[in-house]
Parts: sequence; C-alpha cells; structure tokens
Amino acid sequence: MFGRSVEKPSPGRKTAFLAATATISVFLIAALIAAWSVFYAPGPQAREGESTIVTLPSGAGVNAIAANLKAAGVIRSTDMFKAAATLTGADRRLRAGEYEVPSGASLRSVIILLVDGKVVRHYVTLPEGWSSAQAVDILMRQPLLTGPVDETPEEGSLWPETYEISRGETRAAVIARMRRARDENLERLWATRGPNSVVRTRDEAMILASIVEKETGVAAERPRVAAVFSNRLRSGMRLESDPTIVYGITQGRPLGRGLRRSEIDRHTDWNTYQIDGLPPTPIANPGGDAIAAVLNPPVSDELFFVADGTGGHVFARTYPEHLANVARWRAIERQRAGLPPEAAPAAPAADPATGLPPGVEVPPGAQVIRVPQAGAPAPAAPAAAQ
Repeated sequence: MFGRSVEKPSPGRKTAFLAATATISVFLIAALIAAWSVFYAPGPQAREGESTIVTLPSGAGVNAIAANLKAAGVIRSTDMFKAAATLTGADRRLRAGEYEVPSGASLRSVIILLVDGKVVRHYVTLPEGWSSAQAVDILMRQPLLTGPVDETPEEGSLWPETYEISRGETRAAVIARMRRARDENLERLWATRGPNSVVRTRDEAMILASIVEKETGVAAERPRVAAVFSNRLRSGMRLESDPTIVYGITQGRPLGRGLRRSEIDRHTDWNTYQIDGLPPTPIANPGGDAIAAVLNPPVSDELFFVADGTGGHVFARTYPEHLANVARWRAIERQRAGLPPEAAPAAPAADPATGLPPGVEVPPGAQVIRVPQAGAPAPAAPAAAQ
C-alpha cells in the first residue's frame, strides 16, 4: 500500500494567514463600530426650527422613502438608511404618512418613528350651531388643505364634529365627509322620533333644531326650548326667535351688535317675528343634542322664555309671567350697563278743568263725577249760600 504525503503549511504561510484573518477581523470590527456609531449618532440638524416635516406617500418602497428622507435633510445617507432598515427588518414595516422628525434625530430614531407610525395628526372642528358660511371660512384658513370651495354648502347639511385631515387633502373632500356624517347621524336620530314631536320631515327637524341650537348654549336647556317652540307651532303662534332675524340679515355670519327695532319689523323669509311657522331653511348646522330635542321634546305647557342673566333662560306659561321675567332681565341689563333702575312710567297729568287725563273727551251733556283717589285729602265742603 502506497501512502500519500500531505504537505504541511510552513510556519510562514500560517503566520501570514493568521495575520490576514486578524486584519479582516479588525476591519470588520471597525466597520461594525462605524455602522453602530452612525446608527446611534445624532443626525442632521433641521434646516429651520426644531423639527422637519416629511411626508412619505402610500405605497412607497424603501428606496423612495430613503430618497424622501434624504431630500428633507433628516438622514445623511440613503445607503446607510436602507442597510439599517434591512438589517433590523424594518424595511417591511415602514408606514406612510406625515412625520415630524426632531432636529438631530439619529438614524435609529428615524426608523423607530417610521415603524411605529407616529404620524403628525391634524384636526379641524366645526362647532355646533355654526353656519355653512362659517364652515367654509374654517376650511379656507387651513393651510394644509388644498383646492377651492366652489359653492357654500346648503345650510344644515354639515355635521358639527372634529375631523382629522391630511396635508394636501382637498377642502371639497372634507365638506363631502361632513355631509356624509350629517346624513348618517340624521338617519340614526330620525328613527328615534317620538309622538310629541311636531316635525313631519327630516328637513323640518333640521330647521327647528337649528333654531333651538342658536337660542341656547346650555345643553340641558335644549329639550325645554324645543318644547316651547313645539307648543308655539301647535297653537299657531309665531316662533319670534331673534337668531332667525340675524340669519335673514347676514346669511349665517355674526351680526356683531344688537338687533334694531327696524330689523325686527322688517320682513325676510327667515324672520319668525314676521312669518308664520318655520323658515324655509335651517339657520345653522345643529348638533345631535338639538336634533334629539326636537324629535323628542318633553311634555310642557310653557310658551315663553327669556335670558336670566346667568347664561341660561327663565321660562313661563303665561304672557303676564313672561312680562315679569322680561322686566327682571331688563333690570339686569341696565345694572350691567351702569344705568340707574328704570323708573315706573309717570301717570299723565289730568286736565285741571275736568280732572280727566289728556285726550279723554267728554260728550256734550255728560256729567263728570270726580272720585277722590285713595289717600287723597277729602274735598272741602261747599260754602253756605249767602
């Protein structure tokens, strides 16, 4: 049997191999240390302010995301970002959206931000009782939104709510969402309409609810106010609601002052001091509580209400009760304005010849009998005939 000789590495070659391995190891360690330091080291400073806003479009891959981040100035190297995202497994979990990256954020912090989906969230609020014209004003003041509003939405067609919006979203799209929300919520509430409601259609519900919404800012009063207006409609009385006068003048914008007597007396399609029943459209966009109140008003015989000086109202069943409440409210108004209490109106002076108030005519041949006032001195006895 013949053996085969095996050449043993010479000591020099072995030394060279070990030296090369050591060198490679040193380079690998150095590279890992460098990568580690880049991963955790502070990133670029924001070009303006304390942070940078960057938007990552939906469906973007790692390459596009890296390019957007580099263009925005929040990372230094697209290659380092892609390598770090791949090595950490984050490349499959990066989320689209708008991000606010703090100035000097490390590569690690940026990746965590994108994986967690901590996007910037923006909101716009349409308050209850605001008109459609005011809703357009709100949207036009939002710099994140784009596009025009070609036409003011119909009054009462928008649902008062807080909506989340995205940068670049169109104003028309937000209005469409507000309309859908109104339709969905109105359908839900309409299904709860009770037998004491005077409204026969959804449109009537929105009109009356808008008046209730504008009459009181106290949520607990809305059912009671709705009951008053429902009672007035049943009895054929006019609603006589001040906010309907304002709407007829401004079409949904604040008047900025008190009403004038001439405006109360002026006829508009919405002035419920001058028209019977409901106006042709809502005067605002009412919220759910006001709509629910007109769909299920409490049983009541109250027909009047007036401010009570505390932000709420005092209610009355009869006109004399209401007049007394109005007098108290007028006194509060005078006190707040620094005016003295209003004196009771003085009785007109009597005619010295007849003792009658001015303007009262005595028919020919009639005899005037003077009756002493209570507490007045008795008339002197007539002198004896001479």
